Amino acid sequence: MKTAVITGGSGAIGSALVEEFAKDHRVVFTYLNNREKAVSIAERYGAEAIRCDQTNDLDIKKLLDTINSCDLLINNAGIGSVGLFTDISYQEMHKVVNTDLLGVMSVTKSVLPLMIREKNGCIINISSIWGVYGGSCEVVYSAAKAGIIGFTKALSKETGCSGVRVNCIAPGLIESEMNSHLTKGEIGEFVSGTSLGKIGTAKDVALAARYLSEAEFVTGQVLGVDGGFWG
Repeated sequence: MKTAVITGGSGAIGSALVEEFAKDHRVVFTYLNNREKAVSIAERYGAEAIRCDQTNDLDIKKLLDTINSCDLLINNAGIGSVGLFTDISYQEMHKVVNTDLLGVMSVTKSVLPLMIREKNGCIINISSIWGVYGGSCEVVYSAAKAGIIGFTKALSKETGCSGVRVNCIAPGLIESEMNSHLTKGEIGEFVSGTSLGKIGTAKDVALAARYLSEAEFVTGQVLGVDGGFWG
């Protein structure tokens, strides 16, 4: 059975990814704080949960020790940051970039040799539409997610000759805990800027990841799952 590693598996998108790929993969997913929820998800879908702070090299090593192969890596773990750029502390700025960009790069760097060894593998990075368009009052988050897009495109060129594909998903507004702070007015404003006139679900992202996992002639691409958002 193929092995899928999914970071941030206890959130809305993460748990949808675990559910989708547990159908035909051994799924090992990470979580950071909510152990009770992670255990529940693992039991529900027959997956394996492991606590991992992707900014911590020792935690990443523990993750690597849990697997001896990896066919699919989905870098989903991340944190948000909302507020005026001038008001954000240096500590928060570093935390967001370290988690959302450098943490993704660290996990990938550790897992990639397993794929190169087998001359086969698929990496899917979860970015955001704000990484594509930029979001006011989400400047640091937007910058980190834009970095994920650049990382995806560059790494795909480097690993293609080893049979490893690297793609990216840029979700729009998804019904999730991360977006629970938004008011009805803010959601309505966002929806009015989409072709489909609605927000998305975590399952929409999971199905896009399924497509990218199976599309063997697709690499270096950014797939928008955003309802036709026009910026």
